[in-house]
Amino acid sequence: MKLFQTLEGQLKKEPNFVSDNGELKKWVVISKAQNFDEELLALLLENADLKEYFFKKIKDVWVFNHSLFIQFLEQKNFLNDSYTRYKNKVGLTIDGKFLNQRNEVALVWPFKDCILEGGQTREEDKREEIFFNEILAQDEITQLLEPKVLTNAKRINKNGEKPLDQFNRNENGTITDNLIIKGNNLLALHTLKKGFAGKIKLIYIDPPYNTGNDGFKYNDNFNHSTWLTFMKNRLETTKQLLRQDGVIFVQCDDNEQAYLKVLMDEVFGRENFISNVVWKGRGGRQDSKFIAQVHETIIVYAKAYSELSFLKVTVSDTSNYPFTDEKGNYKVQLARKWGSNSRRTDRPNLYYGVEFEGQKIYPTLPDGSDGCWRWSNNKMKMAIENNEIVLFEKNGRKELYQKIYEGDGTKEVIFNSWIEESFSGQGAKTLENIFKKKVFDYPKPEQLMQKIIEVSTFERDIILDYHLGSGTTASTAHKMNRQYIGIEQMNYIETIAVERLKKVINGEQGGISKSQNWQGGGSFVYFELKKHNQAFIEQIEEAKDSETLLQIWEQMKAKSFLNYNVDIKKQEEHIEDFKALSLAEQKQHLCELLDKNQLYVNLSSLNDDDFSCTEEEKQVTNDFYRIKP
Repeated sequence: MKLFQTLEGQLKKEPNFVSDNGELKKWVVISKAQNFDEELLALLLENADLKEYFFKKIKDVWVFNHSLFIQFLEQKNFLNDSYTRYKNKVGLTIDGKFLNQRNEVALVWPFKDCILEGGQTREEDKREEIFFNEILAQDEITQLLEPKVLTNAKRINKNGEKPLDQFNRNENGTITDNLIIKGNNLLALHTLKKGFAGKIKLIYIDPPYNTGNDGFKYNDNFNHSTWLTFMKNRLETTKQLLRQDGVIFVQCDDNEQAYLKVLMDEVFGRENFISNVVWKGRGGRQDSKFIAQVHETIIVYAKAYSELSFLKVTVSDTSNYPFTDEKGNYKVQLARKWGSNSRRTDRPNLYYGVEFEGQKIYPTLPDGSDGCWRWSNNKMKMAIENNEIVLFEKNGRKELYQKIYEGDGTKEVIFNSWIEESFSGQGAKTLENIFKKKVFDYPKPEQLMQKIIEVSTFERDIILDYHLGSGTTASTAHKMNRQYIGIEQMNYIETIAVERLKKVINGEQGGISKSQNWQGGGSFVYFELKKHNQAFIEQIEEAKDSETLLQIWEQMKAKSFLNYNVDIKKQEEHIEDFKALSLAEQKQHLCELLDKNQLYVNLSSLNDDDFSCTEEEKQVTNDFYRIKP
């Protein structure tokens, strides 16, 4: 025991190895040992006993026995806290090994989430959130990603909402209804694969940015890697949903954008990278220590670069080009001033006479003084040959102007990777006008989504947003006559996104409504993934005391699906030990008892009496998957 105490005391000298409550982060130390971290090795070498036990001297060189060190840390006697001892009593091991000692494991996160659903009710809530990070053996995950049973399905239009009788489809059998889906987005994406694989034209997502302030909070050093895993699981599935000529836009900020780019290179292929679009979407963040961040990044990839084609957009804002001729062509003046004596000193090569329409014209400024041309003589001659120049006579002076627009003052331009528009803050304003109060932090403006949608889709193309949030993507797509699918697992999908779309159907005039001449109309179908064990997890997370948890445990024994390695008899024998645990440990334990394959009801269990699916749920689910009862 002396060596255990010596090691623990020595490791706690390094603050990065210690949690906020003073406990040693054993998993961090093991990771450092596996990578022969210099900081860790220096700590061990400082102590004679630790040096003697974990190092071997070979020709005056001390060699670290990292295998022995890791085995030592994983012994039951080292840092064997009360919860670990309790788990050992009730038999939560597999093949006699701790779960983190097995070679093939997959990470699942039952609370807000890498694989599974989170427990928050509002993404922007700042309350302290508990996340239970659980490791499941790979061979335990057998049905997790199967298609799910649908419930609470209804069609919503101008006449209100009513239970869904059937989905509308086109001649190819594809559902043509707009869909709003409540449930874990990874599981919902897998649910969509059968009906929509290879059919989505545009995917736009605005996922959690992993800043520590956006509801995506994970433990310590796993924060970054967990976020990337969270993104990777979903991106791999969305790639299967995209059409060959499809495109995905992923919005983020500088906290993760560089790493996200590398991840998307891996998932979509570097050859399919299109652009990093920069949107100057807000004023500088005042909490920045050195440089105020005023932009966000939208990373764009194609499913297949060779298949993708972007539409050009019509530009009609002529406020910066006020001069026109009798045909309405807009101009910009070619003469400019470089210095106090432009012709003779600053730009002598740009002061010359231009032969145009039989006249020789020199650069003259509005005040009558000499200026310089914006272009060299050769570039000017080429512009004249291409009919890009027009002559104005003003106040007795002859001035040359470059044509900017033709005829009606519009032109088609390619999508720009720099977006600096006046619609910053319009997202929040639109929502506040709808709900008469602030209901969401930093909603994206419809004008931004309009730019993305108009360059990448035609009417009736399908758009997917699986981080729907306040519903901006769906609202914009609805007004632009695009089919859309929105997925959100948070409860505010019903109070914000769905209610916002109801307002859109009734002719709401915020956002892009005026530019689209939006008058209302249309419909969408709302449904949820049917929960099973997930309902117990949500009850556990919300519980305020042990008595409530014990009541939930009684329900779990009767109605839930428990892990195959759970021994209910042992659990009951040691119930007093369970009561002695902290509330957080009790919650974690009950979550671990549940079979994660059964969080939602799988399609394969639709007719299983244990899941009590109603006739309405069976009818809607069979219709969605085109299954004949």
